[in-house]
Amino acid sequence: MENKYKDKIIKTETFKCMLCHNAACTKACPNGFDPARFIRSIRFENKDGAYDMADAQICATCNAPCENSCIHYDGKIRIKDIITSLDAKKIDTSDVDLGIDFAGIHCINPFFLSSSVVASTYEMCAKALDMGWGGIVFKTFGYYIPDEVSPRFSTLEKEDNPFVGFKNLEQTSTHSLEENLSILKRLKENYPDRIIGASIMGENEEEWTSLAKLSEEAGVDIIECNFSCPQMAKNGMGSDVGQNIDLVSRYVKATKAGCSIPVLAKMTPNIGNMELPALASISSGADGIAAINTVKSITGVDLYSFESYPTVAGKTSISGYSGKAVKPIALRFITDMKKNETLKNYPISGIGGIETWQDALEFMALGCENIQVTTAVMQYGYRIIEDMISGAKIYLKKMGYKSISEVVGKALDQIVSADHLDRSTVEFPVIDKEKCIKCGRCYLSCYDGGHQAIDFSDDGPKIIGKNCVGCHLCRLVCPVDAINKSKRIKKVGR
Repeated sequence: MENKYKDKIIKTETFKCMLCHNAACTKACPNGFDPARFIRSIRFENKDGAYDMADAQICATCNAPCENSCIHYDGKIRIKDIITSLDAKKIDTSDVDLGIDFAGIHCINPFFLSSSVVASTYEMCAKALDMGWGGIVFKTFGYYIPDEVSPRFSTLEKEDNPFVGFKNLEQTSTHSLEENLSILKRLKENYPDRIIGASIMGENEEEWTSLAKLSEEAGVDIIECNFSCPQMAKNGMGSDVGQNIDLVSRYVKATKAGCSIPVLAKMTPNIGNMELPALASISSGADGIAAINTVKSITGVDLYSFESYPTVAGKTSISGYSGKAVKPIALRFITDMKKNETLKNYPISGIGGIETWQDALEFMALGCENIQVTTAVMQYGYRIIEDMISGAKIYLKKMGYKSISEVVGKALDQIVSADHLDRSTVEFPVIDKEKCIKCGRCYLSCYDGGHQAIDFSDDGPKIIGKNCVGCHLCRLVCPVDAINKSKRIKKVGR
């Protein structure tokens, strides 16, 4: 493998992998190695964890039956090349602690399933907890039992990524209240060291109080008030509540009246200022905040039938959007709340576009003590917890941290208002001629969408210094990472 493109090729190959269940490549390995698990670790930003699984010397002399058994539809994944060229090292993480306190409750790790279809039966939750998740927030339930539609999901695609964003029409649990309470009771009895949360939704204050009381009696550790589901078919529920400060306040008080355990208020992002309902929740007795729920959306229109997605007998409705695409929105709302003088002292469970340990720790660096995941599990399965745990431990070890709690809030001071950004200096792009393949993508983007600061010839691209403003659009579009940053210098004339 060419050294200058090694990292790019590894990334390309691992992203081609279909992440099979019961993978043929692993079954074919004569040495007991798990190449499917190895590739998955690289895919989920855990390169050092992947290296720890492999024996490059053994793989280098192997005839690669794993590759020959690969079922990829467009040629085998270059598993052997990836293994033998991976630049990483084994790291001992035995002294790193992922345990953290959240809302007064100790969690073995901060990684939870969020209230959704991924945490809606006993068997599902038990499987997840057995695999290492620190807790679950059970799918929202109440006295109201909805009728669901079919189909109920759609995705937003971009180029070769079929899952940029995810839209759902799911409402609350379709199981009876008694069944849901029974599941919660059984989960807590069988998993006493894990945090079992109940997400509840009532139609009036009496129901919120009753649901809180019944949930605590079932043994749950924490209650989450769903003030934020954007696709409830009944008025006065979900995000209708989260956008109404008076209802938020009344329903938090009603919930607290029914229980003595911690209560979280789950916020809707379908609002300009999340601090307002969050403050109303805290002033009414909530012990913390969960944010965000899904963003109201229409993901697309079929231009031949003029139906929108997901199409239910030719119709659809505005409903919740999630997945990686909403992570920046979630991080913005988390930051807003953690910068608020009152809210900064209250725990926040972060939700929205979390797929990897790195995503999770970004939320924690902005102040969250806990994170919740749904869409990534729907796409990849509960097994992503393996690399969340391994990757987080390795990161903490490399950074010199002993506990994951040391990361909480570390990035907040770096977020400032626009008028406090340094506008007197600049970083210019620098083209690496050895890596550049002369594709001209940087030229196209700079000329048509930037400052016409790149010239292009048979020799490749060249920066026009007098035109360049250091915006770095060229660096972002380069497909082979051949553009770097210069040192930051003073702008001319400043």
